[in-house]
Amino acid sequence: MHWSNSVPNSLSTSVKSLLIDGKNVCNQENTFDSINPATGETNYRVSIADERHVAVAVASAKDAVSEPAWRTMLPHIRARILARMSAIMESRSDELARLQMIENGKVWSECKAQVASAAATFRYYAAVCETLGSEVTPSRGDYLSMTAYEPYGVVAAITPWNSPLTMEAQKVAPALAAGNAVILKPSEVTPSVGLMLGEIALEAGLPPGLLNVLTGDGAVTGNALINHPDVRMISFTGGTATGRNIAVTAAQRLIPVALELGGKSPHIIFADANIDAAVEGIVGGIFEGSGQSCVAGSRLFVQRSVYGKVVDALVARVSKFRVDLPDAEGAEMGPLASFPHRDRVERFVAIAKDEGGKVLVGGERPQGSQFDKGAFYLPTIIDGLTNQATAVREEIFGPVLCVLPFEDESDLVAQANDTNFGLASGIWTANYQRAWRVARALETGLVWINTYKQLSISTPFGGFKDSGIGREKGINGVRLYQQSKGIYWSMNPLNMPH
Repeated sequence: MHWSNSVPNSLSTSVKSLLIDGKNVCNQENTFDSINPATGETNYRVSIADERHVAVAVASAKDAVSEPAWRTMLPHIRARILARMSAIMESRSDELARLQMIENGKVWSECKAQVASAAATFRYYAAVCETLGSEVTPSRGDYLSMTAYEPYGVVAAITPWNSPLTMEAQKVAPALAAGNAVILKPSEVTPSVGLMLGEIALEAGLPPGLLNVLTGDGAVTGNALINHPDVRMISFTGGTATGRNIAVTAAQRLIPVALELGGKSPHIIFADANIDAAVEGIVGGIFEGSGQSCVAGSRLFVQRSVYGKVVDALVARVSKFRVDLPDAEGAEMGPLASFPHRDRVERFVAIAKDEGGKVLVGGERPQGSQFDKGAFYLPTIIDGLTNQATAVREEIFGPVLCVLPFEDESDLVAQANDTNFGLASGIWTANYQRAWRVARALETGLVWINTYKQLSISTPFGGFKDSGIGREKGINGVRLYQQSKGIYWSMNPLNMPH
């Protein structure tokens, strides 16, 4: 391995380096290409971390987290580093947004908004780090009992390609606030945001080794990381199948794991809803980010008495939905994140047709010279399927909305809960009592009422059933990366030295 002696260089080099112990490590012999999904062009080559790199990175992280300078750093000092990271992210907003845009095709406005969200996440956890206390517990004898919270040590954070700006901040900020060292493995589709985050951390004053960034695929880099004996906690966001495999490894190793996985979220419109507002909520809930969101409202349940009215309004709105190059002014949706992923979405639409589905709008690639070289696909609405259809039951993770009617509240709840997933849901109704009943009945970790995709870093986030284990965000987002310790102090004077 070739090690440079300087802090990470600009991300404009032809081969992106790994970040290990504050240094660039370039693996020229083993790389992959980063492809711009809007143009099909190669952005650059990226180093792949193999078992040797993982071993060095984990060793440096273990050493760094054990150093008194970090282990005993006062919370308000640690908070300053996180706050500086937030400020630097804001100052480099355009650069970070562009990296995400050219790697996963999100439109520019969404990328900019996600930079702001990521910076706010670091700022929030700086505040939590500085103010979070522990507990003195009720004693049951002549003693003082209390709870202390300790970091796990080395945390592996594995993030997806759909929203690297927010997902990586959501893991790295609380894990560092909790006192851990973090090894970040970004998706091979979107490697550069994580690399820049590592660069920003060093600029903000984070000691080397506390945030290492290893690029590569799951089979090589990811497996080596989750199986390393000195990795003491795993945090993963991604597909349910991969999450299940990671959970098996964590169980065998007896280490904690946090899993934020897939979804097939029900989005519900009752007859008394504000239809115009609901339609806008539905469109944003599924087609923002090209539908590549774990909380995308991909199953739309509409009360039968207004089914035709809602479907007509949706088709009219989506027919005018602007698909374009991600940096085009006014673009509402860019390409899918990769060409293989577009192929996957197309297969699901074909299966839906075979199973009796009717494509009301979309269902094909857009026409036009600006789309010829990119992984574009039109926003698609399908009806005529049952709740047992493949496209209704499996996570497509693309701009495909399946619309189904329901009769009444009990029918709705039965259909909405008839899924292996349980991440998010949305309800549109003027009846607050019904909204409360349905919200409590839905088996999802997140419920929106008369809104959708309204997110806050201060509110816990996670899923039921196959949608995951654990809760990120909020104050308890720090506790996710800590282990509790009970401490007892005898108050009996006879036990004190004389």
